[in-house]
Amino acid sequence: MTSLGGQSPGALPDPPSSGPAPSLTDLLALLAAVAIFCSTLEYLIPKPVPFFRIGFANLPLLVMIRVFRGRHLFSLALAKVLGQGLINGTLASYVFLFSLAGTLASVAVMIGVARTGGNRVSLVGISTAGALASNVVQVSLSVLFIFGPRSWVMAPPFLVLGVVAGVSVGGLAEYLSRRSRWVARITGDYRHILLGRGS
Repeated sequence: MTSLGGQSPGALPDPPSSGPAPSLTDLLALLAAVAIFCSTLEYLIPKPVPFFRIGFANLPLLVMIRVFRGRHLFSLALAKVLGQGLINGTLASYVFLFSLAGTLASVAVMIGVARTGGNRVSLVGISTAGALASNVVQVSLSVLFIFGPRSWVMAPPFLVLGVVAGVSVGGLAEYLSRRSRWVARITGDYRHILLGRGS
């Protein structure tokens, strides 16, 4: 038995068309807002070691890593870091500089891995590489400017936590990229600015 619309009575209706795709600027702003929201939630989680973050704010970057060009990804990353600094009150502190350096290093490595590895590398691998890059940069800055050589003591647990966080966030990004209708629509609408076509 079917209803007048051709669907079975218990079936959910197809979502209505949401019209034309938003502009790229609107999409970047939306993704930046999502990243800042995730960062705000993450800020409430106690840090096992200084400067460590799980990296949930990188979810928008990861799900779009194969769609956006490099400049769009860096713009999104900068918006995320600035938003974090404003909300957390660290914009005028060394914490912001550490976050900025770690984020830029992470994005650069993730783009490089995505470009060279293509579909052979999963989002888990891309995320883990980015997390390690961020952690290495932040530990190095800590050695140079804050705690001196003592910072190398926290490097092993910091890197181990980075791998765990990278795998976790990458796995979640992989799930969203495969199962989310919203992500599927966005990646389809912006397929003309594929990462592989340059930055």
